[in-house]
Amino acid sequence: MPPSGAPHLPVNYRLRLAHLYSSHMNVYGDRGNVIALQQRCAWRGIELSVTAIEPGAEADWGSFDLAFFGGGQDSGQALIARDLLERQGIGLRAAIEEGLVLLAICGGYQLLGHYFLTHTGERLPGLGALDVYTIGGKRRLIGNIVVEARLGTGAPVRLVGFENHSGRTYHGVGVQPLGRVLAGYGDNGEDGVGGAVYRNTFGCYLHGALLPKNPQLTDHLIGLALRRRYGPNATLAPLDATLELHAQRVMVERLV
Repeated sequence: MPPSGAPHLPVNYRLRLAHLYSSHMNVYGDRGNVIALQQRCAWRGIELSVTAIEPGAEADWGSFDLAFFGGGQDSGQALIARDLLERQGIGLRAAIEEGLVLLAICGGYQLLGHYFLTHTGERLPGLGALDVYTIGGKRRLIGNIVVEARLGTGAPVRLVGFENHSGRTYHGVGVQPLGRVLAGYGDNGEDGVGGAVYRNTFGCYLHGALLPKNPQLTDHLIGLALRRRYGPNATLAPLDATLELHAQRVMVERLV
């Protein structure tokens, strides 16, 4: 059921989302991010179709408005890294440069960078779309996390999630931090940075799933995709998020 006060609208916009390697990269509830995008679109009369991009699949990246790349174990990343680079690399990199709205979590985030050097010494080549690289550590960084982020020109928001990663991701000058870590470890447990942003691509370590817990980010991504597809006058209808925001505040107050 829609939340209280949600409009019942006919379909007035249509968007397409590519779900990268959903069979291999789907840990800690990451599929819930796609469900959250679909539901908050549907409540507004936006039809969001989802296409799974699995190994061996061809993808017309120019036809997509959104993309999601979830987290996976090192073994899962190794299985799809070559396909990502060789089959999807040129088209996906071009789409990112052209403003494709993409959310990448954990392993997906790592593979969008230059490389991931695992704790066993295996070097997995990345797409090179984000100016980051990842080094595997022997100790896992695990626990709840709060990142204070600025989404567009609005006031800062506090994003909540759950992180569980051994990789330490370090930024180059070509990306901006998504936000500042208020609780938890963040990208590497050293510099207080949580996540990276480049154009309309967002990468971070927040599982949980991230978007159901943080409707501000969900709506920010949808809004970016709408304006990219339909122009600057395309706007999101107001949508109630009382319960989600209450749960978010409880976690922030508990952790910060």
